[in-house]
Amino acid sequence: MATTVAALYVQTGGSYYGDPDVDPWDEARDARLYAGPHPVVAHPPCSRWCRLAGLVEARWGHKRGDDGGCFKAALASVRAHGGVLEHPAYSDAWPAFDLPTPSRSGGWQRGMCGGWSCHVEQGRYGHVAKKATWLYAYGTELPEMRWGYDRDGAVHGAVTWCGNKGTESRAHEKRPRVGKVAAVTPPEFKAVLLGMARSARKQETMTTPSTPGERIRAAREIKRLSTAQLAERIPCSERSVQGWEAGSARPKYEQIVGLARALEVSADYLLGLPTQRKRRAS
Repeated sequence: MATTVAALYVQTGGSYYGDPDVDPWDEARDARLYAGPHPVVAHPPCSRWCRLAGLVEARWGHKRGDDGGCFKAALASVRAHGGVLEHPAYSDAWPAFDLPTPSRSGGWQRGMCGGWSCHVEQGRYGHVAKKATWLYAYGTELPEMRWGYDRDGAVHGAVTWCGNKGTESRAHEKRPRVGKVAAVTPPEFKAVLLGMARSARKQETMTTPSTPGERIRAAREIKRLSTAQLAERIPCSERSVQGWEAGSARPKYEQIVGLARALEVSADYLLGLPTQRKRRAS
């Protein structure tokens, strides 16, 4: 069977090995070098982006976000070839790369970049722990997931990477501890991710807005505004908005301010400038 999907940053010999149409990229192959052409399911390393990354940085000096460019490369592959990226919920990579923050209550959240994010718990797909997860999809069909939020104590297992089961601070914890097996993707959840990646071959690949006009249009469409409605909010003429989006004219300074307010985005975003995000407190 011909290859249809590339699985990036996966464990050697893991669950993605053995699927006849899946090309697995483990650490030895270095998924940062993936150049296509197939859509991808990406599981980039998360230890420098997870909720404990700040503690690790403070205690051992491993810089938050310093993953050797793995997340950046994974995101680029998803956007270039279509597919889906998986990371722990509340990953610091989301604000660092301006990805849309999903709601834990469910549903897909669209971003200015043209991609979509969602919050889903792998425990609803057979994982022994809750394993709250964020997905970022680009150029794929968006399936209806098993939405919902469970309290930490309501699931069967507790994820831990250390041997402190008998400590006083954990004496109240009655659930079995789950170590490195927590990294394994449940078969049902893997099937959903592969299905999303395969769907990228059925539809036209989306492109990331790059010019000011494309960014204005993308932000306007997300707000579900017509050009006339946006012009009224700035205020300016509808012809001006149409000219900006077509690239035949550029907004003046005061109009950029009005655009940013009306579309609830930063002026830096509209101009294509790098944005500075504050890190979440550890």
